Amino acid sequence: MSDVKLAIVYYSATGTVRAMAERLAAAGEQAGAEVRLRQVDRQPTGGEKAATDAQQAEAEESRGAEGVTADDIVWADAVLFGSPTRYGNIAGQLKVFIDSLGPQWAQGQLADKVYAGFTSSQTAHGGQETTLLALYNSIYHFGGIIVPPGYTDGSKFVDGNPYGVSHVTGGGNDIPLGDVEFTALDHLANRVVGIARTFKG
Repeated sequence: MSDVKLAIVYYSATGTVRAMAERLAAAGEQAGAEVRLRQVDRQPTGGEKAATDAQQAEAEESRGAEGVTADDIVWADAVLFGSPTRYGNIAGQLKVFIDSLGPQWAQGQLADKVYAGFTSSQTAHGGQETTLLALYNSIYHFGGIIVPPGYTDGSKFVDGNPYGVSHVTGGGNDIPLGDVEFTALDHLANRVVGIARTFKG
């Protein structure tokens, strides 16, 4: 039985964040964690653009994926949250889920866990860092332990994001994840699992 329980919770509009989450899940399992990979409800918000072909394809591709519940966060020793950027912030769908955790927060069930984040945007300066920092504002209120990758591995000087992991998809959302992103995701999963294991003693 694994000594670290890792929840990977994501909202994905076109599939990029889902692919990142799946890579993190594989790396987390490789690091010895018990992993729950959970999707946030894909219900579109009124402020989102009309569904594109990519969004419709992702809705079909992700149909049947297990949805997240508050119990998944309570269960976990470590949580990785993933979201595309929305005006430099996390997507409304993920925020609605986080906001629903009030009862668990009030009971102290979200505290003393390891947390980190991952994101994607269409452009290189499309709010990736602010999205991760905005996500972490909620973690401060949880009493969570934010474990960013920092520059703790040589690969981080290549992908260049010390706040988490991010990917630029391009205007057509057609730039796939590559070795740089996969390496950064693997490092994040290993670091989060390792630190969570240290805290569990």
